[in-house]
This record gives sequence, C-alpha cells and structure tokens, in this order.
Amino acid sequence: MTEILPSYVGGEWWTPATDADATEVRDASTGEVVTRVSTDGLDLAAALQHGRTAGQASLGELTFHQRAVLLKQFALALTERKDELYATSARTGATRQDSWVDIDGGIGVLFSYSSKGRRELPNAKVFVDGGVERLSKDGSFLGRHIYSRLPGVAVQINAFNFPVWGSLEKFAPAFLAGVPSLVKPATPTGYLAEAFVRILVESGLLPDGALQLVSGSVPTLFDELLLGDLVAFTGSASTAERLRAHASVQTGGVRFTNETDSINASILGTDAVSGTPEFDSYVKQLVTEMTTKAGQKCTAIRRAIVPTASVDDVIDAVRARIEQRTVLGDPRAEGVTMGPLASLAQRDEVLRQVARLEESGGRVVIGSTETPDVTRADGTVGAADDGAFVAPLLLRFDDAEDAGVHSIEAFGPVSSIIGYGSLDEAAALVARGGGSLVTSVATHDPGVAVELSSRIAAFNGRVLFLDRDDARSSTGHGSPLPQLVHGGPGRAGGGEELGGIRAVLHHMQRTAIQGSPEMLTAISGIWHAGAASKAGGRHPFRKSLAELRIGDQVASASREVSLDDIETFAAFTGDTFYAHMDEQAAAANPFFPGRVAHGYLLVSWAAGLFVDPEPGPVLANSGLENLRFVTPVSAGDSIRVELTAKQITPRETDDYGEVRWDAVLRNQRDELVATYDVLTLVAKEPAAG
Repeated sequence: MTEILPSYVGGEWWTPATDADATEVRDASTGEVVTRVSTDGLDLAAALQHGRTAGQASLGELTFHQRAVLLKQFALALTERKDELYATSARTGATRQDSWVDIDGGIGVLFSYSSKGRRELPNAKVFVDGGVERLSKDGSFLGRHIYSRLPGVAVQINAFNFPVWGSLEKFAPAFLAGVPSLVKPATPTGYLAEAFVRILVESGLLPDGALQLVSGSVPTLFDELLLGDLVAFTGSASTAERLRAHASVQTGGVRFTNETDSINASILGTDAVSGTPEFDSYVKQLVTEMTTKAGQKCTAIRRAIVPTASVDDVIDAVRARIEQRTVLGDPRAEGVTMGPLASLAQRDEVLRQVARLEESGGRVVIGSTETPDVTRADGTVGAADDGAFVAPLLLRFDDAEDAGVHSIEAFGPVSSIIGYGSLDEAAALVARGGGSLVTSVATHDPGVAVELSSRIAAFNGRVLFLDRDDARSSTGHGSPLPQLVHGGPGRAGGGEELGGIRAVLHHMQRTAIQGSPEMLTAISGIWHAGAASKAGGRHPFRKSLAELRIGDQVASASREVSLDDIETFAAFTGDTFYAHMDEQAAAANPFFPGRVAHGYLLVSWAAGLFVDPEPGPVLANSGLENLRFVTPVSAGDSIRVELTAKQITPRETDDYGEVRWDAVLRNQRDELVATYDVLTLVAKEPAAG
C-alpha cells in the first residue's frame, strides 16, 4: 500500500500524474511506509462545483426520512467490512479498543442520526421550527420559521486522531440536512479515512456528489468557497484562527465552525476521598483518558484538579493502575493496551510540550520522557526503534495558579495534577483553561455538584458528573455522543458539533416566512387555519395515505352537555375535583362561572363526534399533543368539533404513516373551547378488494 493515496472527486477516484512532491506516511509502530500523499494537479474548484451541482441535485430529490434510511444502510455497509477497517487502523497506532472507539463510534453516529432523523424530522424537505405567529387580527397574515438546506458544500477538515469517527460525526448531520460533503482528512491517518470512503463508494449507496474525499493538502481550498458553502474544522486553535481570517469567511459569507485545543479538567470532589467509589472511578477514568488513543483525544483530561489533601493518594493510585493495566507496544501484539502516537512528528511535538510544562513548574511524577521499551508485533520487548511511542506521563504542579498548566497542551498520554483548597478555587481553576470541551466531576454529594455546576457550566460544552450510581453505565469523560453537544466555548473553538438535530440545522438556514394561510400551507406542508379545507363527502378516516390530502376535514354536529353527564363522568373516572362537583366553590374560582365539564370529558366526546368507527385505513391513535383548554363549558352548553388533516408523514420502511390532525372544539356561541393535535397511524394504500 505504498502507492499514492487516491482522492475521490467528481464521482471517480483520482491520483496525481506525478508523485515527485508526495509525502510519505508511515506505520506509527514500525516506521514502515504505508502510503504516499499528494494533491498535485487536483482541481478543487471542479470538486466543489460537482458537490454544488450533482450533490445538491441528488440529495435534493430525497426527504429527511429517505436520507435517514440511507445513513442506516451506510452503517450496515461499514459494519459488514469492519474487520478491514480494524486491520488498517492498527497501522495508525490504534489498539483494538482505540479502533472500537473510532470505527464503531463512527458507525454508531450513522445509526443514531438515522434513528433521530426518522423520529424527530418530518418526511419532507423543509423543517418547520416553532409555532405560528398571527400577524393580523383576522388570521389572514401569518408568520413562522422554516429551515431549508444550504445550497453549497459542507467542507469537513478533520484531525488525525479519529479518521473515521471524526469524519462521520460531521458527514452524518450534513447528509441528513441534504448538503453534500467534501472531506479532508489529516495526512498521517488519511489512509483510514480513504478506506471507509472506498467501502461506501463500492456499496453503490451514495447519491452522486454526496461525498467527496481529498487525500492531501488543500492550500487554495478557501479561495474556491462561495456563499452557501460551510466549513467544519477540527484541529489547532492557531490554524483555526488563520482559516477564520480568510476573506471567504470574513466577507464572503462562508460559514465557519471549529473545534480546537481544549485543556479539559476533571475535579475530584471534596467528599470523594480515598476508599470511596467516587475516588476509584476518578482514578480509573483519569488513566483511561491518558491511555486511550495514547491520549490523542481533544476531550482527554489534561488537568486533574484534586483536593490538596488527596493529591498524593491520587498519584499513588494512578501509578498503581498504570503499572497493573497498561502495556505499551505495537497494537498488533497480544496483550498491548496502549499504542504509539500517530507519527514521529507528533511524538516529538508531545515531548516538546512536556518540556514546556516542566519549564513552567511541572514535575514528572509518573513515567519518563526517555524512549520506552515496548512490546513489538512479534511479542518481543525492546527499544521502540522507529515507533512513535511515549509512556503515560503525569506531571505535578505545586502552584495551582501556574500559567503553563492551564495553557500548554501536550496532545498525548499526558496529564497534570494540581491541588485545590475550596470549591470556589476548583471552579476558578477550571475557568483558567479558557473554555473547554468537557469537565468531569467525581462526587456523590449533590451540594458539591450543584455548586460546581453553577460555576463551571459556562466554561464547558459538556459537564459529566460521575458517582457510584452511574459509574458502570457512564460513557465516560472523553466520549462525545451524537445526542449531545460536542464543542465548547473560548479556547475550545466556540463551535458546536453533534447535539442531535441541532447539528443538522447547522447546515440549514432559518428563515421567517410571512404570508397567507394558503401560502404557508403550500410552503411548509402543514395545514394552517384559514387555508382551504374540504369537508363533506367520504369521511377522511376512510382514506388511505395515498388518498388523503392536507385540508381534508370532518365538521361534526353539536352535542349538549348536561349536569348528569358531568356527574356520571366524575363518578366513572374518580375525578371529583371541586370545579366539577361543588357549585359554590367553583363559582368562587376566578376561572369558572360555576360547575363546569371536565376537559377530558370534552376531548372524549370530541372523539365520538369525529371518529368513523368501522375498520379501515386508520390503524391506531398514537397520541395527542398541544392540548389547550380555552373556554369553560357549563351544563347546557353544546360543543362541536372540526378535525382537519394537518400533516401527512409516510414512513419509508413501513406500510403506514402518521397523520397529524388539527382538532378545534367550539361551543354554541362559536367560542373556542379547546385546541389540540390528534395523531393517527394510517395505512399507505387502500385495502385490497
């Protein structure tokens, strides 16, 4: 695998005509050349234009749900060939566990966004955000917000440490939004990104132009970006600032988000002394974050903030756990639990930063900066030779206020420990990091958790509280999840990735749409009161999804409510609240004229007024949402209901879909009594025969 690593652009694999300027990429453990990388002659402008044309066209034909189904199919395709990815991943220095975090974690992101897309987004091409704003008294002029996909390309610049997960956590929400991606992996591990892209291409599932890969440098990339494009960058803060300063971002309207350096912290609570489950969990987590991916994680713990009285206990416990559980070596060797850094250049950079930490006042109390002995692929133990190995290192800072410990990051198996005297001091130390992706707190004291949360949340994208109740189920300090925000303020970049559907909406434009009910219905695919409706004729419950139309309506007859009805309902349900049973007490209530009907009685009657009872396309009532009672109903009043098909959502993988109905109850004076949405599951096609 020493030939030029190809790019995938314009719907085909591409390699340069010459390899004169190619960069060698080496096996992290052995130094053996794995591949060479070059983009000499690559037409970036053409690649971006292919995304804006072919990619936008192919993705634009699909709804959110259709894209979500494809994400699941992508995940299954990668799962089928996962062993290939694991074998390639070992060359990056990743152990089996490291590869699980990267490869299975990335596949898990695809599964998660597939599920969330089908559950939380409509089977449509526009996402409606929030409720209707009435902009005129008569309801003829309305406003509401919609999200529509950006018309460009999502350029995704990824770091070397997670070539699969780092790519897929950006690709999945962009794809679900309907925006094509151009992926630029980091050179040291880009061959693993190329491997997963190749699997997706060979699956035949990718829509044309939806995913492109550039293997190598892209010095002119930002010169080619246009309004409608966006960039998601993961890497160093200095590089991020340089990219952000480009004219395409500053004045050209290109969106730019970044996730960068982060001096993350982990606080040991004052209650979590040696011998408590919280102390043990803290030590276990700290060692895990130092050794997983050889500490090459943007979320790794860089500062262990510990009560001064517990510093020595933590050091001793961390040393013991590393000695017992950490075997440094080639990931392909049996028993190895921690591999090398991604490259010799990265090893040298980590050692330079460790030297800076030492100059700033840190003392290495666990490990050594000397070249370690390691387990080789053949099982022998000896010098690291050409491998990029660094042993786990813990530095101690006696001065908690030292500037270096809060600003210098050695991006490897390196953490620093500092003591604190009070929770105020601990919170202040967290803030000294200048903004982080994550801080964790080990405590079983809710008071400690509340005080620290109120002080440190603003400086973090995520805060994890670890105690005996969640230690076994916790995903850990360093594990971003698709459902939660990955990003952080300040030094961490100020960006936001993942976070569920929020990440999808980052690839879309939120726009206020103003117009008549008819226009908003047409644009949003959701019926608005005042738009055309059709009552009479065949009952809407007799129509399948193929036959039902937005605006189909049932307008019921009226039904009078008697005092006997109210009392019977009270006796039957046990709801004898005074407003229904005590005339004097009810009349004293400022909201009621006297005894009134139960709201749930009215909703039940409404169902009886609009339902068609015979078996048919309506399979089930799946819920009721947004219920509001507006006008009380007294004995002698009458109610009627209008039920209108509001939104129709077919399910891509089932033979039925969901219909949302707008339900409006009025009394004999045409006053609004109640409003709510009824949800039903309806067959897609009419019954045979």
